[in-house]
Amino acid sequence: MGQEELMSRVAELEREIAILPEGSITKKKIRDKEYYYHRITRNGKIVENYIAFEEVSELKNQIECRKTLEKELKELKKQIIPEKNSRKEEQLEFKTIVRTGTRLHAQIAVTKKYKKRECICELREYIVGSQTDKVFVIYGLRRTGKTTMIRQILTELSEVEFRKAAFIQVRSKDTLEDIDEDLRLLEEKGFKYIFIDEVTLMEDFIEGAALFSDIYASSGMKIVLSGTDSLGFAFSKEEQLYDRCIMMHTTFIPYREFEEVLGIKGIDEYIRYGGTMSLSGVNYNKDAIFASARSAEEYIDTAIAKNIQHSLKMYEYGGHFRSLLDLYEKGELTNVINRVVENINHSFTRRVVERTFKSHDIAVTASNLLRDREAPINIKAHMDLDAVPRGMMQVLDILNKEEQSVQIEDYHMVQIEEYLTLLDLIMKIDLEFLPEVSRKNTVTVITQPGMRYAQANAIVSNLLLDAKFSELSVTSRQRILDRLLSEIRGRMMEDIVLLETKIAHPEKNVFKLQFSVGEFDMVVFDPKALNCQIYEVKYSKELVVEQGRHLKDEEKCAMTSHRYGEITGKYVIYRGESSDLDDIHYVNVEEYLKSL
Repeated sequence: MGQEELMSRVAELEREIAILPEGSITKKKIRDKEYYYHRITRNGKIVENYIAFEEVSELKNQIECRKTLEKELKELKKQIIPEKNSRKEEQLEFKTIVRTGTRLHAQIAVTKKYKKRECICELREYIVGSQTDKVFVIYGLRRTGKTTMIRQILTELSEVEFRKAAFIQVRSKDTLEDIDEDLRLLEEKGFKYIFIDEVTLMEDFIEGAALFSDIYASSGMKIVLSGTDSLGFAFSKEEQLYDRCIMMHTTFIPYREFEEVLGIKGIDEYIRYGGTMSLSGVNYNKDAIFASARSAEEYIDTAIAKNIQHSLKMYEYGGHFRSLLDLYEKGELTNVINRVVENINHSFTRRVVERTFKSHDIAVTASNLLRDREAPINIKAHMDLDAVPRGMMQVLDILNKEEQSVQIEDYHMVQIEEYLTLLDLIMKIDLEFLPEVSRKNTVTVITQPGMRYAQANAIVSNLLLDAKFSELSVTSRQRILDRLLSEIRGRMMEDIVLLETKIAHPEKNVFKLQFSVGEFDMVVFDPKALNCQIYEVKYSKELVVEQGRHLKDEEKCAMTSHRYGEITGKYVIYRGESSDLDDIHYVNVEEYLKSL
């Protein structure tokens, strides 16, 4: 391994170690009951925090992982050859991990070959622009390109500018006072471009975030903050930072960018892996089609549920937990968030959490297979539909109503939905009705399709374990499983089209339209021009006349044009080649999404 690669790996290890918990786990017996505590050292003092039994295993694994990485880091540092021209850089003594000059160059070198996300232009505009009184905040869920983007913008700096750049890696033990001392030193030495990664790991960040804008940005330094704690930044914007920050969220990754940056093409690949900037999608699932949902569960737990809990715990000493405090104290908040994420596309109501878990995906597939014209299959006769959901629950680690010690109420659900929205994990799509114009509803869409699909794979895994299902021939089993996954992908493709169209056209109304019988999968209404386009979204690769039957329905079209203006286009979005048939435009889904 060359010196440049070696230093790049060291920087990566330091970052991975920074976000993992340190310390150890201790066990105490009080009145014949065992209690577990997370022991850490802060400013020379031992601090012990109580941890629920359910969290012990995960915390233990994270601590062990940290120790393994620390061992590797120690060995790699021994191999680094000191640079002759680095004496001036080494004379600076920092409280935190600060990289400048040669060390910083080695850290960012590998990113030169990566393609850049579109939102990097916002960061570039801040760095080269004249803005001097605001900080720039990059936030979003894990694996969405935040740190890579910072490294890429550093490679764009001129040699003179680069000598004035510093990268600070925050650790959980660092304090705002430590960062303040380092920033003062950097300012004295003439540094102008400061990038602070994982800044929300500091316990006192939210309360003292104004330091960055009021003291340093206002004096001419360009301060870029990044981190996975999206809620922490949202709270800081409302309180300490207010109008003194520029916010850029990285969580949502559209298909166009997924294909362009990662070079992975096809709607099916986006459905399987979309949501992170991972080349292999291993953050959600494995390559095998029958993989469990463990990776998706871990991502929900660490990138979403822990994100919410970390922010709420840090903000005003936990006061922002509000109605979720009872769930948190009994160790059930993660389970409820997990359940909500899995069911979000079906119905964001109390029933989703409280009722005994039953898979919507299995129910739809069973109904469709029974109605199949060529070879109908009664799936209920060949599997235990009660046993399958139980297996799913074990994989997804979701609690049933009778296993919950806290009653789930509507206000719990509302608050969880509020935080998931702030995380950009979900978005509401309107559902309108004709002729019942006063009736309104919404469909909630998850913005990271790979996570949803990984959980669907859990359903498939448990189908394979069902004893009655295994009595079917291999051909019949595969046909049912293929149909199940096709149903899932079809519904997900429809959600993706709705979501990306809505985001691409904020000036228009994008919604589903339901009639007494049948529906338009998507309507795009222009309130200024008073016209609309109507769409059907089909997972099929084949052009079939039947696909556009609703679009040709004169009664449906008449009601639609009366309500939303002239229909200027009728479209079927599908996986086949783009072409026209009569007055209906058949549009390839990848071409459509890339055109947005």
